[in-house]
Amino acid sequence: MLSVAIVGPGLVGGALIEQLVAYSKSPRFSSLPIALVGLINSKKMAISTSFASADLDSWKDKVLGSNAASADLTSFVDQLSALPAPVALVDCTSSDSVAEQYPEWLSKGLHIVTPNKKGFSNDYGLFKKIQQLSSAADGPSVYHEATVGAGLPVLSTLNDLVRTGDKIIKIEGIFSGTLSYLFNNFSVPGAASSFSECVSVAKASGYTEPDPRDDLNGMDVARKVTILGRVAGLDIGTDTLPVENIVPEALRSVATADEFMNRLPEFDAHFKDLNEQALTSGSVLRYVGMVDGQGNQSSVKLAKYPLDHPFASLKGSDNIIAFTTERFPNPLIIQGAGAGAAVTAFGIFSDIIKIAERFGTRSSSAKI
Repeated sequence: MLSVAIVGPGLVGGALIEQLVAYSKSPRFSSLPIALVGLINSKKMAISTSFASADLDSWKDKVLGSNAASADLTSFVDQLSALPAPVALVDCTSSDSVAEQYPEWLSKGLHIVTPNKKGFSNDYGLFKKIQQLSSAADGPSVYHEATVGAGLPVLSTLNDLVRTGDKIIKIEGIFSGTLSYLFNNFSVPGAASSFSECVSVAKASGYTEPDPRDDLNGMDVARKVTILGRVAGLDIGTDTLPVENIVPEALRSVATADEFMNRLPEFDAHFKDLNEQALTSGSVLRYVGMVDGQGNQSSVKLAKYPLDHPFASLKGSDNIIAFTTERFPNPLIIQGAGAGAAVTAFGIFSDIIKIAERFGTRSSSAKI
């Protein structure tokens, strides 16, 4: 039995709870049992070895309602570490302070699964400490597939390439669903919408952060590039990575998202010029991140790609990642939905199953 506890059950955590409940009712559960035993948010927490499915269906009220204990993450972790079964602690927050606790959790024997990029893209020393504490074959493990590409098998593919001794030449991709959607609609032959109109539609459709500048500044992509580079063995960070911030400089310091959106049309001519230059040369604009496995040219920037390039034909808000290696001189390409609660929860759940297979009880005939 693998026990699972979730820190910060919001949109993604809620989707994961749904998948765990569905799994508990499936035939697979008997051969590879995985049980949700704990939930904690900013206000309340609950630990139980016998949550009822009906309670988890309404976990906000029935598990973390007014009768639940006050949230205390230290106490929560201590109680989990005292359980007899192995425990996977799932961090569904985007918190720096929570990520900084990973070494302590590992030292208590807890496994970690997370979509939180902070522990792997902030301080390089923290990344190395997490890596060191989770390196023993029989010790606690860390899985963070969902930090890059949500449920897409990006990090697992990179790990396989690295572990088998392939030489990483370049990893290049469109890592932001928001920026993918924007430029797939703005920079395409025959498109008539202005850049500000595309941003407005994306915001109204829920593709952007509440303040679209948090997408347009490129830092989310920079974190993903940093994670990929570090997993590939490079010493890089968001503080040294060249990142092109496409928020017009005059709008970077405006007070509110509404003011930003109101003034963005002032800069439509700038983006129109960039787009027309690309289209005139038979290309389109795409916002890409690149890991240079052979040098120090890793970057995050707006770039031009010819119309026959795979990045140019991307649709919707999909991500696409191309691995160029010694064994794959013609890039190995992964493409698909790189954002969304259900697919992110899928990526987390896949990691949980890996831990259950390694450390939980499983019959030899089980198949997932």
